[in-house]
Amino acid sequence: MVQDGSRGGRVTLSPSIDRLAVDTIRTLAMDAVEAARSGHPGTPMALAPLGWVLWTRLRRHDPARPDWPDRDRFVLSCGHASMLQYALLHLTGYDLPLEEIRRFRQWGSRTPGHPESHLTPGVETTTGPLGQGVANAVGMAMAERHLARRWNRPDHVLFDHVTWCIASDGDLMEGVASEACSLAGHLRLHKLVLFWDDNRITIDGPTSLAWSEDVCKRFEAYGWFVQSVDDGNDLDAIERAARAALAQRERPSFIRVRTIIGWPAPTKRNTSKAHGAPLGAEEVRRTKEILGWPPDESFRVPQELHAAREAVRARGMALSAQWDRRWEAYRAAFPDEAQELQRWLRGELPPGWDEGLPQFPADATGMASRKASEKVLAVLAPRLGSFVGGSADLSESNLTHLHGEPSFHELDAPRAPRNAHWGIREHAMAAACNGMALHGGVVPFGATFLVFSDYMKPAIRLAALMHLPVRYVFTHDSIGVGEDGPTHQPVEHLAALRSIPGMTVIRPGDANETREAWVAALRCPGPVALVLTRQNLPTLDRNGLGAASGLHRGAYVLWEPDHGTPDAIVIATGSELSVALEGARRLHERGVRTRVVSMPSWELFAAQPAAYRDQVLVPAIRARVVVEAASRFGWERWVGPDGGFVTVDRFGASAPAAVVFEKYGITPDRVVEETLRVLGRG
Repeated sequence: MVQDGSRGGRVTLSPSIDRLAVDTIRTLAMDAVEAARSGHPGTPMALAPLGWVLWTRLRRHDPARPDWPDRDRFVLSCGHASMLQYALLHLTGYDLPLEEIRRFRQWGSRTPGHPESHLTPGVETTTGPLGQGVANAVGMAMAERHLARRWNRPDHVLFDHVTWCIASDGDLMEGVASEACSLAGHLRLHKLVLFWDDNRITIDGPTSLAWSEDVCKRFEAYGWFVQSVDDGNDLDAIERAARAALAQRERPSFIRVRTIIGWPAPTKRNTSKAHGAPLGAEEVRRTKEILGWPPDESFRVPQELHAAREAVRARGMALSAQWDRRWEAYRAAFPDEAQELQRWLRGELPPGWDEGLPQFPADATGMASRKASEKVLAVLAPRLGSFVGGSADLSESNLTHLHGEPSFHELDAPRAPRNAHWGIREHAMAAACNGMALHGGVVPFGATFLVFSDYMKPAIRLAALMHLPVRYVFTHDSIGVGEDGPTHQPVEHLAALRSIPGMTVIRPGDANETREAWVAALRCPGPVALVLTRQNLPTLDRNGLGAASGLHRGAYVLWEPDHGTPDAIVIATGSELSVALEGARRLHERGVRTRVVSMPSWELFAAQPAAYRDQVLVPAIRARVVVEAASRFGWERWVGPDGGFVTVDRFGASAPAAVVFEKYGITPDRVVEETLRVLGRG
């Protein structure tokens, strides 16, 4: 075995070793699925040649150092084919012993049914929902472009890697993949290579049941460089196509690879029976006989492959060591830049980043929280160079454009791009943001109207599952959208976002809470949604009120009239905070001592010590009312079964915002009425 000089060295193995490795991947896939009595054997069997070529001849990676910054990224978008990735990880020397493959899909193993990035060394992203991985790969390629433009210098190249992705028929049927690939073509992401596993089989049967388009023509229309490999077992043809893709400098590359699912199983290959269920003991036995494999031996990894593993590891260590030398030279030549880049790669914020942020004076007219957000971002963005993203064609409404910064479509811009014009592609925006966060070195954000978070929910859920620091800016947050009517007035969306484990939702109640919301969001290690208004909100006079910094604890006492024990607690978020405050003052005039609690974030509050939570929401005070222009769903957690609700539990209506609030009872008078009812005084 030798190494050539292409892209830092290529492991070249004898044809017999290549075939042995490919057949090992196939038999490991069959055996693991058979042992688990569940899984998808056919796709990893078909993709074994492609995977082996990619991981030994093409991809720059170091199995001993899975987080090396300039490694080529690999995304298995068809996550149901996870055994392909697990077999490759094991055979190329990653920390995934054979025992873990034996425990495929079992409790506590590092080989779950679909790959999980936080669980298995060498897995770059959590895939499974089809199409997500394709969009993740687009985001990774965008992050590479940003970092290369920002940090590379003549004779000092730190970032120059490729993102490789394997997608199935199902991935390319999903709309999120179409959105993402359209964007990738527009942005000319030439360091992105997508392989299409054209096996023409889905769970229900042949793809012809539901699919007849010319996929290659579609990608040509997107602006991709398109090639075809007609025999998925031809390792050399796959390599030639991939190297032609690497030579591209203008377009992303799409490579159709014709495979036979389940190959070479004698009766189930090229059928849906090889897709989503074990092949069965007899079929596995006969397949091993066709391969010349001991038919009664399971999880066999031939000793002859040990040298191949060591060759891949040696190449990887050499590549990462070369990068280390480049890094040391960079540090010597550009010490300040190197220090800042280290912070970016560690996800750290620079010293003093949150100092001197806007302070908003009391103002009865006030401003929309989206406008306050814009003012805060104008100060934060120049300090946070790693903050990258944009809006789904709503930058003039979300107010998230980073002024003075280049956009990703500006290929000749003198500086690194920071603004992403996602277009009307909310789902791809969210999934690509996940890819950017997974890549590392950037803090991505995406913005749209709150009602369109529905289009983003699968990707948001995966961001939470992977604990990714993605920021979402959702404006137009309630029936306050007004004349646009019920199609654009979110009602159930806050409840949906709050239901996601690991997700932090922050809905600030005035301009100063909005400032603190941005600080809290950027400190948070996982995904955060900032939920902001279209309409103006009074900027509260904080004299006699709780400080806006209380937002960092999720909830705090905003106001109460005296030091006596309150009769009732009114809890509010966002635009309803001023409504609750006015209602409480009217209650006070009627002799009802009422505490007002601002609760911009359930999640931040739930993370506080029990003593603090009891201090804010005194357990003995059972009379509680929530005020929020959204569904009451979930609020029982904080107000109890006997609580009161000034909420919106039906769809909105088209009318001026003030009229809609009045008709739906989001008013101080309604707060008074509901509080008295809960107290039994109504």
